[in-house]
Amino acid sequence: ADLPKKLKLEHSEFSGEFEDDGITVLVDIFRPAGTNNDWQMEVVTEQDDVTSWEEPFATDKDAWEEFLATCEKDGIRSFLDGEEPQLH
Repeated sequence: ADLPKKLKLEHSEFSGEFEDDGITVLVDIFRPAGTNNDWQMEVVTEQDDVTSWEEPFATDKDAWEEFLATCEKDGIRSFLDGEEPQLH
């Protein structure tokens, strides 16, 4: 079977590096380009630990606010050990 061509992704303007508590992570909020699909979010640490949210977000702002809420609740260090965030 032919593998599908890797989808071009559209990245949210909220994507980018975020620094807190001396830690920098890369927040990537994305969806397939040219669609109105829901947004996916991943947070990547400098150690290449990737935290992915399984649930998509209706808007990129929702995703960003979820990221900020997680930092607020669990601290940015919660992304460092590669553990899944607690999803409620």
